[in-house]
Parts: sequence; C-alpha cells; structure tokens
Amino acid sequence: MGDLLLSIVMLSGIALLGGAVFVFRSGDRRRALLMLVAALVMFANVAIWLVPVK
Repeated sequence: MGDLLLSIVMLSGIALLGGAVFVFRSGDRRRALLMLVAALVMFANVAIWLVPVK
C-alpha cells in the first residue's frame, strides 16, 4: 500500500510540474510558482519517506 501512495504522490508532482510550465507560458506567474512549490514539497515528502530507518 505504501508503494502505491508514493507512486501517486510522484505522479501528481510530475503533473504539477507540467501544469506549472503550461500556466507559466500562459502568463500567470503566481499560480505557476505556487504549483512549482507544491510539486517540490511533494518530492521532498517522497524523499523523506524513502530514507531508511535504523
């Protein structure tokens, strides 16, 4: 179940990155920046979850 959640979070982060590029090209820089920050937070969460625990 954990692998499924990590996969969903990664896919949604990639979708947010693509959406940020699309929105940035259409001229809405604030929304693009917020989408980029949300994607980076998702990627950071996945990185934290994947750190091995002793």
